[in-house]
Amino acid sequence: AGAVAEFANEGAAGSYVVSWHEGSSLKGKDKAANAVLTRDGQETVGEASVVDEILPLVASANKDVVDWVRFAQNKVGVTNFKELEAALAQLDHHLVMRSYVCGYAPSAADAALWGALRASAIFQRNLKTKPEILGDHLVRWYSHVSSLAFVERLVGQQQEASRQQQQQAPKAADQGSFDLGLSNIEYGKVVTRFPPEPSGYLHIGHAKAALLNEYIARSNGGKLIVRFDDTNPSKEKAEFEESIVEDLRLLGIKGDLITHTSDYFQIIYEYALKLINKGLAYVDDTDQETMRAERMDGIASRCREQSLDENLERFQQMKEATEFGLKCCLRAKMSVDNKNKAMRDPVIFRSNLTPHHRTGTQWKIYPTYDFCCPIVDSIEGVTHALRSMEYRDRNPQYEWFFPALDLRPVQIMDFSRMNFVYTLLSKRKLQWFVDNGFVTGWDDPRFPTVRGIRRRGMTIEALRQYVLMQGASQKNMLLEWDKIWALNKRVIDPVAPRHTALLKKELVPVTVVDGPAEPYVKEILRHKKNPELGTKHTVFSSQLFVDQTDAATFEVGEELTLMDWGNAIVKEIERTAEGVVCNAKFALHLEGDVKATKKKITWLGQSPEIHPVEALLVDYDYLITKKKLEEEDSVEDVLTPKTEFDDAAMVDANVARLPQGSVIQLERRGYYIVDKVAGQNELGLVTLIKIPDGKAASMASKHKDDGSVAKPKGTSAAAAGGSKGNSWDKGNASKSGAKKKTAATIANDATLGLPKPADVAN
Repeated sequence: AGAVAEFANEGAAGSYVVSWHEGSSLKGKDKAANAVLTRDGQETVGEASVVDEILPLVASANKDVVDWVRFAQNKVGVTNFKELEAALAQLDHHLVMRSYVCGYAPSAADAALWGALRASAIFQRNLKTKPEILGDHLVRWYSHVSSLAFVERLVGQQQEASRQQQQQAPKAADQGSFDLGLSNIEYGKVVTRFPPEPSGYLHIGHAKAALLNEYIARSNGGKLIVRFDDTNPSKEKAEFEESIVEDLRLLGIKGDLITHTSDYFQIIYEYALKLINKGLAYVDDTDQETMRAERMDGIASRCREQSLDENLERFQQMKEATEFGLKCCLRAKMSVDNKNKAMRDPVIFRSNLTPHHRTGTQWKIYPTYDFCCPIVDSIEGVTHALRSMEYRDRNPQYEWFFPALDLRPVQIMDFSRMNFVYTLLSKRKLQWFVDNGFVTGWDDPRFPTVRGIRRRGMTIEALRQYVLMQGASQKNMLLEWDKIWALNKRVIDPVAPRHTALLKKELVPVTVVDGPAEPYVKEILRHKKNPELGTKHTVFSSQLFVDQTDAATFEVGEELTLMDWGNAIVKEIERTAEGVVCNAKFALHLEGDVKATKKKITWLGQSPEIHPVEALLVDYDYLITKKKLEEEDSVEDVLTPKTEFDDAAMVDANVARLPQGSVIQLERRGYYIVDKVAGQNELGLVTLIKIPDGKAASMASKHKDDGSVAKPKGTSAAAAGGSKGNSWDKGNASKSGAKKKTAATIANDATLGLPKPADVAN
């Protein structure tokens, strides 16, 4: 189709634009839609239809041309080798005395045959490896037609389209399958929905659901609805709704429509009345404990067979929130003893006097998610409802409501959740950590929320790519964190400026005996492989600082490399009685070969004008010590005693100018993100959070199982940061520990000749 269209463009440039997608479809699951012709704003879909549209305009009444075009479609465009072999032999024989298939000039027949052969994997393979078996005349003709102007234009367009497709999409080997077995796909009419409850922040599992719904909608030319399931005023807040919209925006997801279940409260209430009037729902005042036991044992409620009038009167009392009405709930009359316990007369309306964040006190009764979801899905035109596997037992319940309420049915399909080791995704359990002060909030870097992992340095690009790699599998898996962080490293490494950091603990002053008489500043590249990132100021002086860890390995006479400066020879080493290096002397040997040295040392120079910057390097461990939490496990029993680790450090002065959220690489230490700039920290320190790189060392739990387990000392104590003796006091939400540690480190500044935080600020 593309070849015929481009041939037609010889006479009317640009009139025929054909799009194609190798190995797939341009129109969702319609495999016939492998080509689309756009002309005068009108679309013709399918290769055969495209050729039929163009052929009368380029072949006129030439029957031979039309016959050879059909030959290309029906005989050459086959995958059976024997059939193709016969067709190629016939074509080779026809071309014995001909330069073109029909007549003395190129025609649509040449274009169609060339296009069919170009698309034939069998022909192309033999053309490269065994051209002699194809026939001399056919190979000659194919080579000649390939040199024609319209064919060269077509090949160039194909190569450019393929290049753009590769740039825009993840590698095929890294992308999982999104085939959910969805039926009734009609291109342009698919509608999916992502229905978050505004009772918490989006976590990485929600990200998969949102991206999956968006992918199904967009790939089928459809529409995505973002619907807030705001049916429980006790848990929901406007702030959660705003954060969800923001997180979706960061993920690159924008719904074609944003709605709320609360928009339909009146309609849902009327559907509840319809169920009651049809004898398919009843109002039950059984206490919760008894009701739960009866459902488990398959025992009918004493209210199940009460009269229509009594049910209507009781439901009105529920609506008015009378003393009796507050004790009741509305239950769907599905089954008493179905093996699937989700079908045992589920509750579909319950009382709640908490004001709703959108409707205020208008309603005193609210529908359950299971009741309103099929109703609103049907009303809003949703065609395909994608739900995680945890809802599978409730799918029959979802489908029961359509005939019961005379609603248009919606196709439902399951997909697996993304579960990670050492990670809790339950909002209820995450809320427990927040409420008990074990984390600083929903954006804590230890949390699997979108905001939490972003604060720890995860890029949105890496998160999107990772979800696409997982595809739409229905198999529940417990995933390691290594692959997503390794993917993130590939994203940030080319654009992360390089900086230097030294731990302040036992920092070693070094004198360069033949160093510069006066300190000087030199501009060097922030990233040697990416000059576009600009330069940074580096101080070169005779007085340096190096890490104690490096200094402990020095030997007198050893030649090493000072990174970004050159080689130096260790002349003297001074140690304390405990063996700690307290001073050293170097002599420069800049003509030395940096490739020949084993040790590449990071260092910081001292200058009266440009001081190193005080910083806090922070790293984290998992919140729990067990890879997978079972139903019977208690969170309190698997708490990691210490999950936050910090080191006082000195970093090069350039770091002071970095804005919050900047991602950098500290040479020989790894990747970090600027969590707080000096002005945001009560101690005037830059706070840098370490970004995992996917390597085994960074992904392993730091917890050593010695039998100790952190347990909250009661809600009030935990909320206040814990009580004495609680191992969570140190290294978790408590700020006082970090403050004392840093203050003690600052007190040592005078002995090292380092600036105080106030000096740095000045």
